[in-house]
Amino acid sequence: MTKKKFLKGSPLFALARSKACSLNIETAGLKLEPLIREVQAAEGHEPCFRVKKRCPQIQCCWQASCGAEMGG
Repeated sequence: MTKKKFLKGSPLFALARSKACSLNIETAGLKLEPLIREVQAAEGHEPCFRVKKRCPQIQCCWQASCGAEMGG
């Protein structure tokens, strides 16, 4: 299993905005967590960034920065 890079602050927000723009999601006025949840939903995933304590979505690209424990 590949170790995913932990991002926080400005680099994480920049990545989220970049992904949102590529998915035609309006980013104005959205803070980090709601923005990432919008991206998750647009990509067909459960919009759960920093909501759950345990997450079964092991393919999620946000998991390293989410803080949820991975697993069912």
